[in-house]
Amino acid sequence: MTGFFIAFAVSFGVVFVAELGDKSQLMALTFATRFKPWPVLIGITIATAIVHAVSVAIGYGLGTALPTGWIALVAAIAFFGFGAWTLRGDSLTDAERRKAETTDKKAVVAVGVAFFLAELGDKTMLATVTLATSYGWFGTWLGSTVGMVAADALAILVGRALGRRLPERTVKYGAAALFVVFGIWLLIDAVDQLT
Repeated sequence: MTGFFIAFAVSFGVVFVAELGDKSQLMALTFATRFKPWPVLIGITIATAIVHAVSVAIGYGLGTALPTGWIALVAAIAFFGFGAWTLRGDSLTDAERRKAETTDKKAVVAVGVAFFLAELGDKTMLATVTLATSYGWFGTWLGSTVGMVAADALAILVGRALGRRLPERTVKYGAAALFVVFGIWLLIDAVDQLT
């Protein structure tokens, strides 16, 4: 059991620190200005658990990495799309607005897909792969997942506070700009890895 706690503590600490100021933490902040906090946190948790399970399997079982250059390229294109979608905006009918206030399934899916794409090949995924080669798989998976969700929960709290104080137009333009920045960031990373 001592090995589990060591793996958990090390992976929690490494991933929590790696996530501070990372693009996915900024994404959590952005999503928190648009959606209720629980669906955002649920989407992050699901995506993180899946990506880190893949990371642990690679690190623990195979010791190799995914072709992260192509994944980063696909994610960059997706983030440019998210930016355009945010700028275009959506208009809701009264019935749709009532439904949106009662269900958060779309928010969970949107956040989950965005985080899944953003985390593939990200430094926290690579850190988890590396940690899994030296520590137990379960402790590494659980510690890295909890560490990332904890760091992103901080961003959600900040995002909610900003969302209540900023005009909707400012939030919309700010969110679109952040998605474009994430897309450029991923595109540069993809080009660097593919050349």
